Parts: sequence; C-alpha cells; structure tokens
Amino acid sequence: MLTSLYVRQFAVVEEAEIAFGAGLTVVSGETGAGKSLLVDALMLLAGGRADSGMIRAGSDRAELSAEFDLAALPLALAWLRQEELDDGQGCQLRRVIRDGSSRAWINGRPASLAQLSELATQLVEIHGQHEHQALLSRSHQLALLDAYAGNEALLAEVAATAGAWRDAGLRIRKLSGGDDREHRIEILGHETAELERWALDPAAFEELEANHRRLANAGRLAEGASAVVELIDGESELAIGRALLRAQLELQRLAEIDPRLAPQVELIDNAQIQLGEAVDALGRYAQDVDLDPERFAESETHLSHLHDLARRYRLPMAELGAKAVELREELTSLEGAGEALENLGRERDKHMAAWTAAAASLSKARRAAATRLGDEVTALMAGLGMAGGILRIELADETGTDPDPQGRERCEFLVSANPGQPPRALRKVASGGELARISLAIEVATLGSDTIGCMVFDEVDTGIGGAVAEVVGQKLRALGERCQVLCVTHLPQVAAQGHAHLRVSKSTDGASTRTEVDVLDTAGRREELSRMLGGVEITKQTRAHAKQMLDSVKS
Repeated sequence: MLTSLYVRQFAVVEEAEIAFGAGLTVVSGETGAGKSLLVDALMLLAGGRADSGMIRAGSDRAELSAEFDLAALPLALAWLRQEELDDGQGCQLRRVIRDGSSRAWINGRPASLAQLSELATQLVEIHGQHEHQALLSRSHQLALLDAYAGNEALLAEVAATAGAWRDAGLRIRKLSGGDDREHRIEILGHETAELERWALDPAAFEELEANHRRLANAGRLAEGASAVVELIDGESELAIGRALLRAQLELQRLAEIDPRLAPQVELIDNAQIQLGEAVDALGRYAQDVDLDPERFAESETHLSHLHDLARRYRLPMAELGAKAVELREELTSLEGAGEALENLGRERDKHMAAWTAAAASLSKARRAAATRLGDEVTALMAGLGMAGGILRIELADETGTDPDPQGRERCEFLVSANPGQPPRALRKVASGGELARISLAIEVATLGSDTIGCMVFDEVDTGIGGAVAEVVGQKLRALGERCQVLCVTHLPQVAAQGHAHLRVSKSTDGASTRTEVDVLDTAGRREELSRMLGGVEITKQTRAHAKQMLDSVKS
C-alpha cells in the first residue's frame, strides 16, 4: 500500500509530505484549493505525461516521490526483482520535472517512464475523470473476472497445457528441419558429401598447407640447397670449407708452439665434421626435392575448394572438418526422425485435447461468473445513483486455432449508465463521474479479487447527493476494509465514512498562493464536515449534525 507521498514546488504546493495508513482516506477542501493535486502527483509517479505548467511559479523544478509497502504485493516484488530494481519489501518512486524534461527513479535507480507505468499497474489504480486506470484495459477486465470467479487453478491448467503444446511443436519443427524435411535432407546430403570430401581436421590442414608451400617452391628450394653446398664446399678459394681447412692447419702449427691452443684446434675439427654433415644433407635434399607438377596441382585444387567452402560457411578453413561432423549428425537425425516425429505428433495431440478440455471448463466458469458479476454490479449501480443502469460482461471467442495460455475468449465490460441507452464499452464511457461510480461498483462487487494495493477515486461523488452520497461513502468504506482507498470528495456524507481525513487548503499573501495539506483529528474532522454541510456560516446545529454523522459511522 501507499505509505507516504512527498511533493515539492508542484503546481501551487510549495512542499508537503503526507503519511497514509490502511483503510479509506478521504481528501476534502474548498473548490479550487487543489484537492486533486494529490491524484495528479500519483498519476505522474505512475508514468503520466508531464509539462512545465506543473512546476510552481518561480521554481525551476518540481519534485515528487511516493513510498509503498509491498509486503502484500508479490507480483510487484517479482517485477522489481526481474528488473533488478528491488530493495527489500519497500518501493520508492521518484520523479523530477524540469522545463522541457523529466527524470524518474525506482528505489534510487534511474528508470524509464515505461518502467514507472508498468510497475504502477501493480501499485495504484486511479478512478475518475483522468481515465488512468487498469480497469479500462480488456486484459485487466479478464483477469478481474477470473479472480472474481476463483479460476486460478483452471487458468494454470490452461496455461500449462498450452505451453506443453507449444513446446512439442517446437521440438517437432526442430526435429523435422522445418516445413520441408525432404528438401532439408537433400540439401544436407549434398553439403555433407562435399565437406567430407574436402574438409580436413586442423592437423591435416596444416600438413596440406605445408606440402603446398613446399611443392610451389620446389625449384627454388633445390637451387638454394645446391648453392649453399657450393658456398661451403665449392672449388672457389672463398668457400667456407677451404678457408676452414687453412685455419685448421695454421692453428695446429701454433698449438705445437703453445699447447694451450689445443682445445681451439679440437673445436675447429668438430666444425669441419659438422660442415661436412651439412654438405651431405643439403646435397641429398637438393636431389630429393619433389618437383612433381601433378601433386602440386592436386594440393592447389584442394586448397581452392577449401577457400570456396570457407567463404560459403563463413568459417576458417581449419574448422570445416567440425562443420562436416555437425551436418552429418543433423542429417542422421533427420533421416531417422520418422518414429520420433510420430511420437511427438501424438504427444502434441494429447496436449491439444487436454487444453481443449481445460479451456472449455474455464469458459463455462467465466460465463457463469460474468452473469453473476454483471448482476451484482447492476444492483450496486442503482444504489449509486444510476437507476436503470446495467453492466454486461461480453465474452468473445478468439479466432486463432492455436491453444492460448489465457483460454478461448477475451472479455469486454459493457455499461449503460441510463435506461434506454445501449451498453457500450467501459473504456468509451465519457462522463468522469459516471465512470468513477461504475468503477466503484465493480470494485465493491469484486472485493478481494483485485491485486492492486491502492485504489484512488477522484471526485467519485460528482453529480450525486443525499442518500446516494451516503451509499457511495459506505461502499468506499467497505472497500477500504479490504484494501487501501484514497478518495477526493466534496460531499460530507462521503467524507464522514473515512478512516482518516486530509484537508487541502489554499492561502495567499497577495504575492503568492500556497496549498497546504493537513491531517485532521476528530475535532478537525467535525469542523471540516460542518464547513462541507453549512458553507460559509457554520451554526451550532451544523456542528451537531457533523458530530452525528461521525458518531453514526463509528457505531
């Protein structure tokens, strides 16, 4: 429920912080004092459209915030967790409006207006001339009808069987390869054969590339090896072998003079041996280099095919072998899918039959509940000053053939506020006062069915008075026994029914105008009711009447 509302520099309100409790809280005040500003603030915190005219004159911004206790609102808590905006059992909505822009926060974290609006549908429902109310939504009307009828178990069964049918269909589609299984098998056969002919595992691919590189440069490799042999062991005086031999002879003579040079003589001996081995190996290499043009052409062709396949499948050439394995597995699965598809088809038919039975039971329960709820609301409308008015709940079958998680039908609340007028969709009712009273009748008839934490009725008593006003107040108080209700009113019969009473007053010093909100105690309530009853001049009899109204509610 709503626990507090804070507004600063909003319209004519300089600053106000209001605490709310359970039950029915009524808001009253002189005409033009700004009673509906509290409703306007809640609407903006629920994602409503803002403009610079809402900022108090002389200020650069308006600030609004509201805090809610979500202990009894599991759906709102689940939404916050899903959006990663949760903060324990509480929730704070905050919005700052500047000229040409606004920003919003949920639990201190930046949020979009769409997020504010989506969350607000779980927190507050506003009835009145502003038409910001979930009750106008056809999906909410269906949910309200199901809650009124106690259809939770049937709804769960319908949703579960529809989901199982859909899952079976997805598995059939995946296993069958789509709409044309045979065509898919044909394509896979061609692709698999081509990949398995040319694709290689990473090690084999590296070997192919090395062989291709060697074959492509065979002539150069042979000539280069022979040239290196000539540099080492050629006839030229500059050959390394000849130079090393001369160095060896000279060092041997020097070692005869100084034996300490003997190790260096041995090193040069070893170098001569290694050079000799290198010359022999290079000579053999030059003779054995593969100059086979046919083998080179084969490797060239293989790599060309791999390049084409890599472009087609958008994969590195070394990964084409793995792709071949993947496609082979899919092909094998499709070719052997006949029996599995038959089993899945029977499973899907079974889910369809189960959904059909559950949906039929749900439809029967909905139609019975629609009649009962329509009759109850119609009776309540008469007591709320709309004698002859009716509410009819129309259930229309969906045209789709696939199982729907919500059942076979959608619903529309149709109302006629006056005798002789044909029922029209609730969302198309023009009169704000009538719409609010119709909404009140629906809420009273479905007490405990709506999951909204706070209901707000703005000027619900427009155009009524006397006994009807007292009935409206009684219905609001009854609603307040089951959930939190906030009602803006100008009738004492309604105000007297409140569990708590807020008074909105406006004052001016000639230079500026301020609106203040006060929480009234028992004496203050008597005075406010006296004002509402007696107008400018409040007499002893008026105060006595106000006291009697309050006492009658307590008793």
